[in-house]
Amino acid sequence: MENNFQFLDIILFAGVAGFLLFRLRSVLGRRTGNERRRDLFPPRPVAPPPPATSPFNVAPANTAQPEPGPVTGKQGVTALQAADPSFNPDAFLAGARAAFEMIVKAFAAGDTATLQPLLSPEVFTAFSDSIRARQAAKETHETKIVAIKVAVIERAGVENGNGLVTVKLVTDQINASRAADGTVVEGDADKVIEKTDYWTFSRPLKSRNPNWILVATHSA
Repeated sequence: MENNFQFLDIILFAGVAGFLLFRLRSVLGRRTGNERRRDLFPPRPVAPPPPATSPFNVAPANTAQPEPGPVTGKQGVTALQAADPSFNPDAFLAGARAAFEMIVKAFAAGDTATLQPLLSPEVFTAFSDSIRARQAAKETHETKIVAIKVAVIERAGVENGNGLVTVKLVTDQINASRAADGTVVEGDADKVIEKTDYWTFSRPLKSRNPNWILVATHSA
């Protein structure tokens, strides 16, 4: 008798399971092999990268326009400031004066290690060639800057993405070259002379390096 009840329980459970399976199939449907696969982790839309900007805040309108070449006086400074708003003429001239003294002294001492980071490759080659020629002749050179009387921006502007500034420097100097025995072969170790030099400095406006380098020199 007990076995009969167990048999009826099994049949009852089987019937319930069959009913539940039928209901699930009616709700979920049958797989036909043509269903679209649902991604559990659909890819998130990728935002477009922000437009590249110059570290010196160069306006797109300025970069799209033809670049003016270096021009004289305030117009040149204005053109440079339009391309590089961080350019400060007073701060630049203070740096140019310091660079002038450092470069002149390093050249006189034959210190190419100090000169190299301050000069363009072309100017460095010219300076180092002159230093080697002096050393080959066993000569030494002495320069003393007595005073920087004038330091003004002569020309400025933008050319090929580079800021260019030419500075007029009027200085009082003492210059003398000596032979190996100490005799003066050029210049005068006791005489102050006035010199006028034009030094042109350059810097890529999109560079993060704020330093300007000397790219050209000539004397009046």
